[in-house]
Amino acid sequence: MHVFRAGMTTWSVVNDDSREKQWQDHFPRSLPRYVLLVCLALVVVSLGVVLMPARPPVPAQPPFSEQARAAALAETVRLKDAGSRLGTAKQDGSKDGSAGGADGPSAGAGNAAIERTVTLLTTQAQALLAPGESPAVSAAAADSGRATPQAPAASPATPAPSVSGAPSAGASAAPSAAPSTAPLPSTAAGLVAALANSGNQRLADAAVADGGMARLLAAVGTAQLLQASALAAGTGTAAPPADVASPQLSGTCPSPSPTSQSDAGEPAAGQSDAGVPTTGQSAAASSLGGAVAAVVRTEAQAIYGYQVALPRLGGDAAKSAAKELARHDALLSGAESLSRLHCAAVPPREAGYSLGRSFVASPAAGLGRLEAAALPAYGDLVALSEGETRQWAIAGLLCAGERAVLWGADPGALPGLDPATLPSQPSQPAG
Repeated sequence: MHVFRAGMTTWSVVNDDSREKQWQDHFPRSLPRYVLLVCLALVVVSLGVVLMPARPPVPAQPPFSEQARAAALAETVRLKDAGSRLGTAKQDGSKDGSAGGADGPSAGAGNAAIERTVTLLTTQAQALLAPGESPAVSAAAADSGRATPQAPAASPATPAPSVSGAPSAGASAAPSAAPSTAPLPSTAAGLVAALANSGNQRLADAAVADGGMARLLAAVGTAQLLQASALAAGTGTAAPPADVASPQLSGTCPSPSPTSQSDAGEPAAGQSDAGVPTTGQSAAASSLGGAVAAVVRTEAQAIYGYQVALPRLGGDAAKSAAKELARHDALLSGAESLSRLHCAAVPPREAGYSLGRSFVASPAAGLGRLEAAALPAYGDLVALSEGETRQWAIAGLLCAGERAVLWGADPGALPGLDPATLPSQPSQPAG
């Protein structure tokens, strides 16, 4: 048994050695096959990669300010087209005596107001075009209504304007391109309502947009609300509500840093004569302090103007002047509170201002010029502020535009914004 087992062991070792030799002899002959199989696999994989292109990356969502601009442009172009069609329909209807229609018999006489509306919206559409953007792109956006941006939620300390359609405190402002599926307004009353809704939305967007875009949106929204009222008066339709309530300003100047305390009483380099900025404050705070100071001076001059004009006016004009004088007193107090809130020195009130002989000769027109001159100061404050201060400035911009209209002045298509500062655009946006 021992011999047999040893023999079996010897045979097993010999068998394993022969198998190893066979594998060593077989592998070199099979190597080309393995290489060929690997090459074929690589070719198949590469063809699959080529035939299945990579998915394009998802484009990043534009910032809120760009979304708000696109929404404002789409809606403005849409309203311009509606006004153009409505004006043409009125002219055609007047030939066969059917101009009255649903808007009443005076709507046919509103062609001039409709034309002014179209002109205003055309100017605004040009201002809302991005540099290098084609007017045809804006028309396509208006037709498709694809711009429906979402805004970041406003902080609880940032109440939104209390206008129809505007978000309340703590709510999200969502710029919306209304031209999605809604038909174009076909009546003067419909155009008035659409203008007012657009103006309210632009002001709501301005509350949370970036500085320069906030001023542009506030200018567009203010002009659209003012034109909605003018169009309502010119066509005999109901005037839309356009009341933006000023927020109740709250807060105090934050405690100055040790650096600023050591520099107290010494104006910083580049400090304006209005006051404030100390070396402990940023350049942005310095600009904000200057904008608030400009509003303080503007309101103080307006109060002086109304005090001069009031004895020279009579009847309803005198009543309106007395009412607006009280409002300017409140605005001046609010602006001075903002100065203290932003750690800015309150500009001293001057004893008097130069108004010119034309003001005394025509005090009503002079008040209109004073109100129109206040618009850029409020526009600057909108651009340089945020939160409650910006809400206050937006309300002040709209109210100044309303007072300018009251006294016969034209606030223009972009109140508070100098059109000369805008980049040049094509002369006529596509409808």
